[in-house]
Amino acid sequence: MSRPTDPPVTPPAGRGPAAAPAPDAPAAPAAPAPPARPGRAGVVEAVLPSLRRSGLFVLVAAAGWVLAGQAGWTAAHRSEGYLTVAGALLAVGLFASTHGIDLRAARGNLRLVGLAITLGVLVKASLISAVMYLAFREPAYLVLGVAVAQIDPLSFAAARLQSRMSGQAKAILSAWASFDDPVTVLLTVYAAAWVLPLLPADPAASSAPPHTGVGSFGLSLAENLALAAVAALLWWGTERARRAAADRSPRSGRLLRLFQVLILVGLGAFAVWQFLMLGIALAGLVYRPPVAPVLDRLTQLAFLAASFALGLVLVGGPNLVPGVVLGLSAVAAHMLVAVVIGRRLPPSDRLDVVLGQQNGITAVLLALVLERQFVGTVAVVAPAIVTVNLLHAFGNGLREAYRREASSAAPAATPLPGQPGPRPAPARPDARPG
Repeated sequence: MSRPTDPPVTPPAGRGPAAAPAPDAPAAPAAPAPPARPGRAGVVEAVLPSLRRSGLFVLVAAAGWVLAGQAGWTAAHRSEGYLTVAGALLAVGLFASTHGIDLRAARGNLRLVGLAITLGVLVKASLISAVMYLAFREPAYLVLGVAVAQIDPLSFAAARLQSRMSGQAKAILSAWASFDDPVTVLLTVYAAAWVLPLLPADPAASSAPPHTGVGSFGLSLAENLALAAVAALLWWGTERARRAAADRSPRSGRLLRLFQVLILVGLGAFAVWQFLMLGIALAGLVYRPPVAPVLDRLTQLAFLAASFALGLVLVGGPNLVPGVVLGLSAVAAHMLVAVVIGRRLPPSDRLDVVLGQQNGITAVLLALVLERQFVGTVAVVAPAIVTVNLLHAFGNGLREAYRREASSAAPAATPLPGQPGPRPAPARPDARPG
């Protein structure tokens, strides 16, 4: 009686025929896979979101520039409504950045956030200002380092959706970006008040915003804190009343929600009138009606309006060399500070934090505010914003491409024939579903 023949063993694709290993022979160790290199398509896919935002900024600013040139507007920054419009846009951006902070995640990274908004902002601004002054010997350039020292929270929020960075890195960068905006605004207006007496009188300059002088620092700080305290009390009172009314009648709850939104508009108008930007930013932490979708749209419109207004002031054209130096200095200063702040983080998270510098609506609006006192600020800050965002796009694009290639090239552990597969981990008695 003939024995049935075993089926032929098919060698793996791309390899020659090989003898089947004996059942008792130990499996040969697998050769290490070569390091994955990012493909061109992966880099382009990761870079495109940031490039689109930078391209939109350039196009809208260029439209304002062309319109100002054709209409002969050479002193838009000295018009009556200029500071009001800039302050209103700045208030929208600041409130949106703090309103979107995940307070639970911020409390989980409280030490890092505290270092970022104190050491981070101060050291970054000092390093950038020192480089600009040493390179160009212009006292007016001392305030430019503060204007671009922050991480734009809205740009980061858009980039976070396409990024595969860890949850911890996202939480740290999100809190850093949101909290350093009001600190940067406060530093900018008071640095301007300190630097302005060092400069010769400029007939093209205008008066400073109210309550921003060095002598009134204590009074201004008290007014900002008072505005935030009033916002907290109003939110506590109206939210308590709304919950009680909603239990009795859903319609009454909706009407009180609308009343909360009207109070928010009033708080914002008062902050713009008195230029209490720190106060409205702090109010975003405590006054929290569910208006996030509306805030997102308002902020996008504010970014376009601010970019167009920046183009209107850019009549003399961009000042490219100082602008590029300012942008490079901002990125380098952030890298140095991020290495120190994130020294206890895992290497992957530390690299994400190091590559996190980008500018957006806050830098644009601070340039508009500073243009009143330091004519020519916009001409330097505009190319600096483009430089920072291009470096962020390509650096994080390569980072994302490497990350995707590495995750797609990681082989799944498949047991050899005749060998048992991996044993499942025993269930923990205290484990919860989900």
